[in-house]
Amino acid sequence: MNEPTTGPEVGPGEMMGNAGPGMLQGLRVIEVADERAEYAGLLLAGLGCDVVKIEPPEGSATRRIGPFLDDEPGPERSLFFWNYNRNKKSVVLDIQAQPETLLKLLEGADILLDSSCGALNTALGLDRAALNARFPKLVTARMTPFGDDGPWADFKGSDLIHLALGGVMMNCGYDPDPNRHYDLPPIAPQVWHAYHIAGEQLATGVVAALIARHRTGQGQDVSVAVHEAVSKNPELDIMHWVMRRVPLWRLTCRHALEVPNASPSIMHTKDGRWYISHGMGARDLKNLVPLLTKYGMQADLQPPPPDADLKARAVPGSTASDEAKAHMIDVVARFARSWTYQDMPWLEAQEAGLLWAPIRKPHENALDEHWLTRKTFADVWHPEHGRAFRYPTSKWLTNRTSWQVGRRAPLLGEDTDAVLAGAPRTASVPAQPKGDAGAIKSALHDKPFPLQGVKILDFAWFLASAGGTRFLAAMGAESYKVEWKDNPDTRLAAMAPVGGREARDKATGPLPGVKDPDMGGQFNNKNAGKRGVSLNIRHPKGLQIAKDLVRVCDIVAEGFSPGVLQRLGLGYDVMRKIRPDIIYIQQAGMGAHGTYGRMRTVGPVAAAFGGQADMSGLPEPAMPVGWGYSYLDWMGAYGYALALLGALYHRDRTGEGQWIDASQCESGIFLTGAQILDWSANGRAWTRYGNRSPYKPAAPHGAYRCRGEDRWVAIACFTEAEWQALARVAGQADWLDDKRFATLADRLAHQDALDAAVGAWTAGKTAEDVMTALQNAGVPAGVCQNAEDRCDNDPQLRHLKWLTEVTGTKIGTWPVYELPMKLSRTPAYIGGPINRGAPGYGEDNLWVLTNLLGMTASDVERLAEEGVI
Repeated sequence: MNEPTTGPEVGPGEMMGNAGPGMLQGLRVIEVADERAEYAGLLLAGLGCDVVKIEPPEGSATRRIGPFLDDEPGPERSLFFWNYNRNKKSVVLDIQAQPETLLKLLEGADILLDSSCGALNTALGLDRAALNARFPKLVTARMTPFGDDGPWADFKGSDLIHLALGGVMMNCGYDPDPNRHYDLPPIAPQVWHAYHIAGEQLATGVVAALIARHRTGQGQDVSVAVHEAVSKNPELDIMHWVMRRVPLWRLTCRHALEVPNASPSIMHTKDGRWYISHGMGARDLKNLVPLLTKYGMQADLQPPPPDADLKARAVPGSTASDEAKAHMIDVVARFARSWTYQDMPWLEAQEAGLLWAPIRKPHENALDEHWLTRKTFADVWHPEHGRAFRYPTSKWLTNRTSWQVGRRAPLLGEDTDAVLAGAPRTASVPAQPKGDAGAIKSALHDKPFPLQGVKILDFAWFLASAGGTRFLAAMGAESYKVEWKDNPDTRLAAMAPVGGREARDKATGPLPGVKDPDMGGQFNNKNAGKRGVSLNIRHPKGLQIAKDLVRVCDIVAEGFSPGVLQRLGLGYDVMRKIRPDIIYIQQAGMGAHGTYGRMRTVGPVAAAFGGQADMSGLPEPAMPVGWGYSYLDWMGAYGYALALLGALYHRDRTGEGQWIDASQCESGIFLTGAQILDWSANGRAWTRYGNRSPYKPAAPHGAYRCRGEDRWVAIACFTEAEWQALARVAGQADWLDDKRFATLADRLAHQDALDAAVGAWTAGKTAEDVMTALQNAGVPAGVCQNAEDRCDNDPQLRHLKWLTEVTGTKIGTWPVYELPMKLSRTPAYIGGPINRGAPGYGEDNLWVLTNLLGMTASDVERLAEEGVI
């Protein structure tokens, strides 16, 4: 593989340095959180915050979540707690008895991270408004299951319940049988992903609020409902339903599709492991045939005909399968079966231009030279055990700041005396903030945006990078999205229907879509609020225009293969000569620095490599089921946005720009910490567990078939009270008398029989009736919702205003995902400062070139004639 080249002023050594400060260095977080928000606290600690975790005398409940060191439970032995609380401090405090002590801590805090759902306010004797009034510079960051109010506000949630109600489960599962009947339930991806999704977005909202505070001196309330955040995570299903009323089929380890096929893109090796081979278009066939021919295994495959379109990309989830593509997949699967997992020539396939990758278990990344070179992992010393354990500790590299590894998770109360006796702190706010004078206000909220005046030269594309700048545009940044016709962004997915919005409003079934690339629903969803520029930077005049735009922009964002912009004459060394404080972010599948060079990935390939594909599904020997969409595209986008916001905050305080080298795969690896610790501490490789709950014991815990075609309900009973309420609601008093189900330990030992009993009860009822009856009785339960459920029937999402109507010039007015983080003083709006949907190709050439660069209309016309724009 070819190593990427770097600019002369910034080499790998500078990028690899781990001595820099965190982007949020010097800020203090007071954390009152359980498993719902500890991940958000971990992100803030990694960005440099001093995170003080407040624990009750008996310790946080998360100290009782497994796995455990040597499988021995104990408050200091939870690998879950170790992972999510690394680099934090522990202060034992009975908030009910000592509210004044906590109030004193809040006087010097910058951020309050709270997932107590109002219990903290009750203990302090201050409602949210009173708390914010008492501490006007404080950013209060709250995570709730379903929001502060609304018809489901009092529902009980859990990781499983949120993944069900949020639509993730109905996108993830095994293929239907040949009759197109689902004989297996949808599968919840493992583990804790509802809280990963919500935590990423809460952290993003917090940093946006800090940027606004730096300008105005004022804090604000930032809240995220887990249900809303998770419901916006599936990549494809909502826009297919919104635009054309099309449902999708969940399929094994590949994107949910409009029409199911029977050829999974994962391949079994002869020693029982798995690989992925994504993309089977003409370009893939051209590269595939020589590789297979070398080994005499090309079968009847032939190179594509001379007139085949070799530029077309197989965009995940947007292209239909056919028998020719299925046959290609079957021939590749035959090839894979001839190899062991270790010997499979996947790197040779990558060098040939094929999207192949191993489906790895988490610990295998912890041994990979590439990630060790990038300092994705660190060995953290635990003095109590006289040894170090390996953790994933970094999500990206930069040349100015660093992820902060810190010490191991705190012992219970380890820092109580030091923190409480410490010198008084003051919040890190400028002495003379700039204020909001002249601020642009949101067309939706009539309030200022948090990112006033920020400008982005936006080469980002696909979801992993374009989805990141989407967040900044919704927060008020001016994004100038650059495309060129020879290699445009992915526009042809979830197309607008023939007949437009009027036809969709009247539709009772699926509608045909238009072919116009300016009318793609997916493109509209991920690029709303941006201006569109068509620019050929391979042309000398186009390159000069790009350089002129760098001069007036704060950020250059891209998601190309490593080295593309540099080879075109727009590397970081060039950018920072033009503007020394420029923030440049690039995101590739494996990152720019390291040993894999230009290894190719898309979302499913990154998930295979990062561990997510293998970490979901029924226990072996069942196939891994993976994700039914590009989960790491969204997780990459969240991290991309967080990195940019952190870099903006750092620049506000120091004047320094920076180069950020992000990796889509790393965004997934960072989620596997507890599983890597289990391997590091206990020598245990990851094994799948379906829809059960081995680490926070619960039984029943799964998805159960209900009346109707492919209708399911998720149920999770963690306590005796929940179990007894379930039995009462089901009218099954005999369950309570059954010795197999007498205690939680008994139920865990007899889960097959328990699942059969619960499934027999739910089979004759609607999923909605089961959920409502159980939630009213205090039992966590949720319908496994599809796109129609979330768009048309979910009263809580409607109450939360989860979709916002925006108008594109050609596509018209359609709903798209609003940002799930609610900022009380500077709320986001997905239409951005321009109050518009996604741009048509090159739609804003005239505006950008005349308003930003001072050209005349005739100048712009000449550039078009010359093929520059």
